Amino acid sequence: MTPDQQFARLVKVAIFGFVMIFSYFLLADNIIPLTPQAMATRVVTKVTPQISGKIKTIAVTNNQTVAKGDLLFQIDPAPYELAVAQSQLALEQANQDNAELDASLAAAKADVNASKTTAHQKRSEAKRLDALFASHGVSRQQKDQADSDADAAEANLLAAIARLDKLKISRGSYGEKNLKLRQAQNRLAQAKLDLSYTQIHADQDGIVTNLQLEVGSFATIGQPLLAMVSQKIDIIADFREKNLRDVNVDSTALVTFDGEPGQLYQATVSGVDAGVSAGQFDANGRLAEPQESTRWVRDAQRLRLHLTLNDTEINHLPAGARATVQLLPDNSIFGLFAKGQIKMISLLHYIY
Repeated sequence: MTPDQQFARLVKVAIFGFVMIFSYFLLADNIIPLTPQAMATRVVTKVTPQISGKIKTIAVTNNQTVAKGDLLFQIDPAPYELAVAQSQLALEQANQDNAELDASLAAAKADVNASKTTAHQKRSEAKRLDALFASHGVSRQQKDQADSDADAAEANLLAAIARLDKLKISRGSYGEKNLKLRQAQNRLAQAKLDLSYTQIHADQDGIVTNLQLEVGSFATIGQPLLAMVSQKIDIIADFREKNLRDVNVDSTALVTFDGEPGQLYQATVSGVDAGVSAGQFDANGRLAEPQESTRWVRDAQRLRLHLTLNDTEINHLPAGARATVQLLPDNSIFGLFAKGQIKMISLLHYIY
């Protein structure tokens, strides 16, 4: 075989190999799609105090695994203990004030009864003198004095009734419905709640990270002091739109991580995001800005897929660990190709 014939043969082999590889990738992209745009994520919870104060004790260390309910740190409770004691004194004062009002009410009722008796007597005497005056039995001065005394007694009765009504309003309802008691009890409950906030506990199982606390530092309400990383792993993978045509919840997949090349984990699709940021528009009062592109073939839109690892023992992966996700077809033969494909890609990621 001449050199020209050998060269022509090599060209044909190269062309044939290129066509085969191109055909494989074209077929694989539609039947057994794979993406290296994936990572392991964990829910990160910022732990923030609900009160302000100095840090008294720190019960955890950085990267420590904690369970739900474990103590993380404590804020100096002394000011809040004093607030509870003050609220308890205020509650006792409210009870004492109500007792004083009860005594005042009893006295006011007695005054009303006495004023009624006096007004009745004065009015009867005035009527008797009016009758005597008509028969010239008493002088006009005596008659006028009796009428004046009767009017004054009735005015004193009205004043006594008004004072009684005022005291009734001040006293309010009896028992637990009393306004002053409810206000005092509410302040006491708030003080006790604030005191309970001095101990910050974990709301969920997780790992303490980015611990920047020191005993004696000041904690400000609403200011994050540490982060809790959840032990539950969520795998996110970005696929092109066309790759997700036949994907639904409970579809199966294989996942491999750059830190463990060649190690494959079974996973199940748990959901697909309803949209991406490119499809979100703000109503800012401005006109639309159409996208411009000089490319003949535009970039494909990627959608985010969420997967759950079937192996629940995997809890050592850090948040942000890079991964490669291979969607599995129903066909067993294509499934073998998919498994080989992701193994090869994982080894390439390890090398480069």
